[in-house]
Amino acid sequence: MAKKPSFSCNECANITSKWSGRCEACGAWNSIVEDAGLSSSGPAKAGLGTVRGRAVQLTDLSTEEAPPARTLSGLNELDRVLGGGLVPASATLVGGDPGIGKSTLLLQAAAQFANMGLKTIYVSGEESSAQIRMRAQRLGLTNAPVQLAAETNLRDILTTLEIENPQLAIIDSIQTMWSDSVGSAPGSVAQVRAAAHELTSFAKRRNMAVILVGHVTKDGQIAGPRVVEHMVDTVLYFEGERGHQFRILRAVKNRFGPSDEIGVFEMTGMGLAQVTNPSALFLSERGTPSPGSVVFAGVEGTRPVLVELQALVAPSPHSQPRRTVVGWDGGRLAMILAVLEARVGIPFTGLDVYLNVAGGMKISEPAADLAVAAALLSAREDAALPAETVVFGEISLSGALRPAPQSENRLKEAQKLGFTGALAPAGGKGVKVDGITLNQMSDLTAFVGDVFGAG
Repeated sequence: MAKKPSFSCNECANITSKWSGRCEACGAWNSIVEDAGLSSSGPAKAGLGTVRGRAVQLTDLSTEEAPPARTLSGLNELDRVLGGGLVPASATLVGGDPGIGKSTLLLQAAAQFANMGLKTIYVSGEESSAQIRMRAQRLGLTNAPVQLAAETNLRDILTTLEIENPQLAIIDSIQTMWSDSVGSAPGSVAQVRAAAHELTSFAKRRNMAVILVGHVTKDGQIAGPRVVEHMVDTVLYFEGERGHQFRILRAVKNRFGPSDEIGVFEMTGMGLAQVTNPSALFLSERGTPSPGSVVFAGVEGTRPVLVELQALVAPSPHSQPRRTVVGWDGGRLAMILAVLEARVGIPFTGLDVYLNVAGGMKISEPAADLAVAAALLSAREDAALPAETVVFGEISLSGALRPAPQSENRLKEAQKLGFTGALAPAGGKGVKVDGITLNQMSDLTAFVGDVFGAG
């Protein structure tokens, strides 16, 4: 029986069994194309029965294998996020906003890997080779043995990689790659999916590491089908605010290491510089403690990081008060405000609330709840918290305070930077750090009463 054709939308990747002029899922016109299989084996000849494949070798869970060999780049922050270095035959996807520094970071990484002995090819579909060389001159990388190419034709790129046989290939970017076997424009869902599949499969077959650059959409997700993130081994996001010099390289998926690790860089005139002590950098411009300013002792991956949370509470001239958040989850801010009003009796009705994480850092862990509540109350009551004090802990909907993981590491980082006190939930496993006075509370009411003299 002949295989029925399959069609998909270039805009939203919706799959349908028939062609139409307008996609029923997203409403785009003339975006439906027929899917061409990446490979086909052909029908079996009549009378020969079913065509059988080869048997796959099976192993058990007790089979021991050597860990993958890794190559260090010399950029410790990059090696940390990769899980300890670059793994051969791995595929890595790096996403980030336009102009955030993805190409700069990867050009520096390419130069470092090339200097370490890896044969490295950098293929750009967005810039000419002359533009890349100009950037290399600004970064002082002209002597690095990196081979450049400016090409978008996927077939030509794969042929070149097969002939040159590099150990590392960097493709900037996957949205500019064009496969002549797919009948759609570059950057479409079908093209991105096909290009990512071919490059990843080639890397696995030839024991070559490949790094793909991906653009992001307005909501911060990598543009194209989500299946691309499933194809690759590692997904990294390069984050940062245009107005700050700090850049965060965050792992959201990693088959060879922790999936929540971060690396911190600083944008300078000579490119991206590593930040070995992010806590000191994020707190470097913090002056005398003021109302609404709280230092949160957080943990990103395996490293503790201290950041400053800033809150401003002011009477609202509007019937609907504003809730503005930068660097944290707006939904979680609404939850903290509701708990403060329902469990402690401190309302924020008629007040505009602004919350900011200093330095362009983004925080996602629940342990920031107590620090956010402290910043809000400090701004509302116009009372600064005690100097040299850090705050961390999770707040439940009942108003109870829950201990945060890795409390000892948080306190050691605070002690290293000269902090002498900490406000945290009770119930920890006997955590104690020399030089840190730990004040523990069981619920939010006790915290408000002890710190702000109310409740």
